[in-house]
Amino acid sequence: MAKGKHTHTRAQGKKWSTFSLVLWALFFLTLILVVLLALGIVYLPTTDDDFPTTDLSAFRRKTSQSAESLVENPPEQWTEILSWEPRAFIYHNFLSKEECEYLIELAKPQMVKSSVVDSKTGKSTESRVRTSSGMFLKRGKDKIVQNIEKRIADFTFIPEENGEGLQILHYEVGQKYEPHYDYFLDEFNTKNGGQRIATVLMYLSDVEEGGETVFPAANANFSSVPWWNDLSQCARKGLSVKPKMGDALLFWSMRPDATLDPSSLHGGCPVIKGNKWSSTKWMHLREYKV
Repeated sequence: MAKGKHTHTRAQGKKWSTFSLVLWALFFLTLILVVLLALGIVYLPTTDDDFPTTDLSAFRRKTSQSAESLVENPPEQWTEILSWEPRAFIYHNFLSKEECEYLIELAKPQMVKSSVVDSKTGKSTESRVRTSSGMFLKRGKDKIVQNIEKRIADFTFIPEENGEGLQILHYEVGQKYEPHYDYFLDEFNTKNGGQRIATVLMYLSDVEEGGETVFPAANANFSSVPWWNDLSQCARKGLSVKPKMGDALLFWSMRPDATLDPSSLHGGCPVIKGNKWSSTKWMHLREYKV
C-alpha cells in the first residue's frame, strides 16, 4: 500500500515538472519575440484595419498608392478641410503631373464651347454664364481614366457607377463660370441616377492669376485661408480655392440629411493671366447609366 502511494507521488511530481518546463519555454519564446520586435528584426503583418476610421487621409493615401499611376514616386498627399457649410475638402496632389498632362492632351482635339443643362428639356444649351470650352470623356475610357475614377470613388466613398464621365474644361483669359448649383431643381434631370450629391473638381494646371473656385454662400470666414493675399477681387467675394495642378476639390451638394445644400453655390472666377485646365466629376445618388 505504501509502495503504491510513493509511485503515485513520483508520477505527479514528474507531471508538474513537465508542465513547468513548457511554461518556461513559452516564457523564453515570448521574451525572444519581444526583443526581435523591438530591434525591428521581425514585424507583425498589417491589414487595412490598421487605419483608424477617422484617419481618412491615411486611408486615401493607401488606396491612391495601391492604384496604378503614371509615376512611381508621387508627391506627398494629404486631405485638408476647407469648410463644413458647404462640406468641402481639398485633396492635395490627388493627380500626378503626368496624369494632368495626359487628360489635357486627350481632350484638346475634341474641345467645344461649354454649355449648361436646360432645366426643362435636359439638353445642353449655350449660355453667357459659362464661357469656357470643354468635352466629356466616356466613363472608363482607358486604363488611366479608370484608375482616376477608382481613386475618386475611394476618396468620396461613392461607387464609380454613380459618377458621370469626366468633363475636361479649359478657361482662357477673361473666361469664367458664374455662381451656380450642381444639383437640379427639376425632375427631368434626376431621372438618370437621381440627384447630384457631390462634385470632385480636379485642377489640371496652375493659373498665374485668377481662375479661383469661389463659394459666395459659404458659412465661413473668407479671409481665413492662407492664400487670401493671392486671390483676385472676384475670389474675395466668398470662400475660395486657388487652382493648383494635381489638387482635387470635393464638395457636397446635399447635406447628410439628404436635403439640398444652398451653401454649395459656387463659381469659377475669370482667368486674369495664364490658362486654366480642370476636370469635373459629378456623382449621383444612384447608378448613373451611360
